[in-house]
Amino acid sequence: MPLSEEGLIDRVSIRHSVSPDAVRTILRALRSGGGTMAQFSHPDFGGMSQWSPGMTMVGDMFNNSLKSKLDAVCTELAAYVAQTPSADRGRSRDDPEVSYRAGRQRSDWWPANLGTPSAVGAQNELRYAVFPRRLVIEDAGRVEIYDTGNHRIFGVAQAQSADQTLTFTSQDGLVRVKDLPRVAE
Repeated sequence: MPLSEEGLIDRVSIRHSVSPDAVRTILRALRSGGGTMAQFSHPDFGGMSQWSPGMTMVGDMFNNSLKSKLDAVCTELAAYVAQTPSADRGRSRDDPEVSYRAGRQRSDWWPANLGTPSAVGAQNELRYAVFPRRLVIEDAGRVEIYDTGNHRIFGVAQAQSADQTLTFTSQDGLVRVKDLPRVAE
């Protein structure tokens, strides 16, 4: 039987040791961000916070433990938002709670048969999409698909320095893309 939204909020709250109000606040922010980003303010995360796959900022900016907690909560809730319809979807374009609403643009660059990713991110010409048992990376227009096996990827860090990097984390720790088998789909 599917979990109710309040049941999900309670479960996430307990699992990550944050208040149910913080989970509700993040869920609302994720829905406003189309399920792929959130910006909100809550005391559980040190005030103003932002999240998108690969980027986490909290009010207590040097608290890496809090950043990790926010990333875990947002990743879990983003997967939920991607799989469930929202009562907010029917809001008017004149919604007073929204400053600006972009026109919908389809930007799915991964194979359609993979469905909806639990996480996506992009920076310059490097982007990724995470699916159950699949990881898709596009680097300068070249798309590669990997079998993630039993890894449940929940953490992604993307950095731009001398060279662009992606770091993926699962329940078993660091996921090395070079160790994952390539898949032709």
